[in-house]
Amino acid sequence: MKGRTTSVFTSVVVAAIVLVPVPCRLMAQTAVDRIVAVVDREIITESDLHERITYVALQNRVDPQAPGLRKQVLEGMIADKLVLAQAIIDSVNVSEDEVSRMLDQQFQNFVRQAGSEQRLEQIYGKPVARMKREYRPEMRKQLLIQRVRQQREANILIARREVEEFFESYKDSLPKVPEELDLSHIFIVPKPDSLLEEQTRRTLNVIRDSIIAGGDFADFARRYSQDGSAPSGGDLGWAKRGLVFVPEFEQAVFALKEKEISPVVKTEFGYHLVQLLERRGESVHARHILVRTEKGPASDTAAVVRLSALRERALKGELFAELARKNSEDDETKSIGGDLGTVAVDQLEADFAAVVKDLKAGEISHPHRVTLKASYGYQIVLLKKRTSPHAVNPTEDYKRIEQMALYVKRNRLNSEWIEELKNSIYWELRL
Repeated sequence: MKGRTTSVFTSVVVAAIVLVPVPCRLMAQTAVDRIVAVVDREIITESDLHERITYVALQNRVDPQAPGLRKQVLEGMIADKLVLAQAIIDSVNVSEDEVSRMLDQQFQNFVRQAGSEQRLEQIYGKPVARMKREYRPEMRKQLLIQRVRQQREANILIARREVEEFFESYKDSLPKVPEELDLSHIFIVPKPDSLLEEQTRRTLNVIRDSIIAGGDFADFARRYSQDGSAPSGGDLGWAKRGLVFVPEFEQAVFALKEKEISPVVKTEFGYHLVQLLERRGESVHARHILVRTEKGPASDTAAVVRLSALRERALKGELFAELARKNSEDDETKSIGGDLGTVAVDQLEADFAAVVKDLKAGEISHPHRVTLKASYGYQIVLLKKRTSPHAVNPTEDYKRIEQMALYVKRNRLNSEWIEELKNSIYWELRL
């Protein structure tokens, strides 16, 4: 029984869709590029396989040279190519906007990880716009695979009887439920000092006047802009309305005439001067100069004071969730009352664990500094519930068992489906 459970729950997951980060794809170009498999009209090269093994090993924290990993990863890649071929046969489609949105989301993550767009471009030796163009066809394929898998899995349901049978079969081998915390938070970003903001505005207005008087926009961007586009003169390339720019920036750029320079524009990133180079319908080619506004000690103190006041209001009886909806600046959680979900204690980062691990149910932490995305802020955290470690049981953990059972059922049905595709779609190994 343990052998069966281990193969179900601890094997490296490679058959499901894997959106491999662009940097991993670029790094893989050093591998020997021979064809290792052909599926319909698609090929899998040695560099493709090397790239996927590197990524899967990193995600699963295993040795890339682990016995069987290469075979397992290659089988997963062949499965993806078979699904892609079926998507084409079934005329499944994804829109250009969907591809653009996914590319933008991925590259926003890459920029945050690198620290800046400029740093990302330095690491990989090419502009982000070029990386997006090169990766776009692969992104389309991955989204097609994802669409087909999602459509199939949406129709796979599991009955209570199946859950009960699953539990009876695997109960002696299911992993124990670790200590878990059900958490919510209110997050606030310190606001830049008003004097520094005014100084920034004045600086940009002086730059704007100099450009209007005949100065070179690109030269000023290279000298003063704090954006990753600075080395290219602030050039942002072509962008469609609603897909790339934050609302304040988009409103400013679409209001301009060609070659016109905007007044100073404030966004969440800082203050900008924007110039529209060219417009084609709902697409614009623009460049900008960005000057970020610094935050001083007074900014941090104001954020802490505000959070302390919100903490006191919650302790006096106001609903924490309602305070989060009205005051939190974490866009991903504010609409759901600041809910962070249930987190295993052993999965918490050390700094965060030090804040919440000793809280009792109903207690709220004092304000503390935390990094979020590419910035930082301060938060207070509410511990709603603490769950002690225990063996899985249907009374307390039915939903958890249901998800495990559904996962196993989906894997089994997907494996059967892949075998059917192998009988109807051409494929071969060339190892």
